[in-house]
Amino acid sequence: MKLVSAAKLRRAQDRIVMARPYARKMLEVLSSLASRANPEKHPLLARRKEERVIVVVMTSDRGLCGSFNTNILNRARTFLDGMTDREAKVDLVGRKARDWFRRRRYATRRVLVDVFRNVTVEHARHIASDLAAGFTRAEFDAVHLVYNEFKSVIQQRVVVEPLLPIPQAALAPSGSPGASGEEAVMGGASEDYLYEPSDRDLFERLLPKHVEIQVYRALLESAAAEHGARMTAMDNATRNAEEMIETLTLQMNKIRQAAITKEILEVVSGAEALR
Repeated sequence: MKLVSAAKLRRAQDRIVMARPYARKMLEVLSSLASRANPEKHPLLARRKEERVIVVVMTSDRGLCGSFNTNILNRARTFLDGMTDREAKVDLVGRKARDWFRRRRYATRRVLVDVFRNVTVEHARHIASDLAAGFTRAEFDAVHLVYNEFKSVIQQRVVVEPLLPIPQAALAPSGSPGASGEEAVMGGASEDYLYEPSDRDLFERLLPKHVEIQVYRALLESAAAEHGARMTAMDNATRNAEEMIETLTLQMNKIRQAAITKEILEVVSGAEALR
């Protein structure tokens, strides 16, 4: 299992390394636009009081990966328990999340399994389109992702990040040291951009695409982190098994040697008695 995870990790790591720059730059650009644009120009820009929240929890479909799933589920439980004043539901991706939440009192809205067998853009589009449609219809007011971010083979970090509404970038006030020259020319950081084609056409294309890309990146992060965690767990299991075998072999040899010594003493004692 360690060798299989090592082979899969290389491919998963290559995919997430290629996807991260695009996803992060898209988040940066869209956050900047969301902080300037009129929220009425697109439903995904709307900011409502967070009374109904969807938490998307991403775990693996299989076990034997150390504390990978436990860390995610504990963080998700802490996050959900902190929203006592809001109506929270969970969307579950992965069998481990489904099995864990099935035995708890949390309300489940949607369950997806076997996604991490082969993560594709279609999986992300399927999840993102459902979330965007529900947010547009005002069925819920916010969406948060809970997943393991891949840092290295031996390190994963559980993150909780907002997906909807589109996060807004912090803007420096006009004339401040943090304001750029373009913002000074425009007369203030809160000024909107000029769009070509129209802002509505751009938002109609970019915002759903942004949600899809961020979900896709989270799926890739979780897949790579799972393989890294399983690789480490199997390596530790192999070492523990080897140490156990050495300890038990030494114990067995001691017991066998003691039995042989006892038999020799009995033979010698019997011979002495006959003499």
